[in-house]
Amino acid sequence: MARIIRAWDIDRQLIDWGHEHSEFEGGDWDPGFRVAQGGRRQVNVFWDGPGEQDQLRNIAEELRQAGYHVVPTQQDRGGRRRLEVTLP
Repeated sequence: MARIIRAWDIDRQLIDWGHEHSEFEGGDWDPGFRVAQGGRRQVNVFWDGPGEQDQLRNIAEELRQAGYHVVPTQQDRGGRRRLEVTLP
């Protein structure tokens, strides 16, 4: 059974690894990541900006190496790509 995971834990881990948050400035998004709680046992990671697929692939690999279970998905009807992160 998956364990409880918190978005702020994943956020802190990505910051510690040198990733930056995305920010909305001047009517556009600056590149970076953001996290959202997807339930008690899942955190979603998004990338805003160019190279979304490559950036998510890199982040997924880093999270896997740290022991997280990561599944790349896409939101319904051609929506945003994201990583669904859980603890094994």
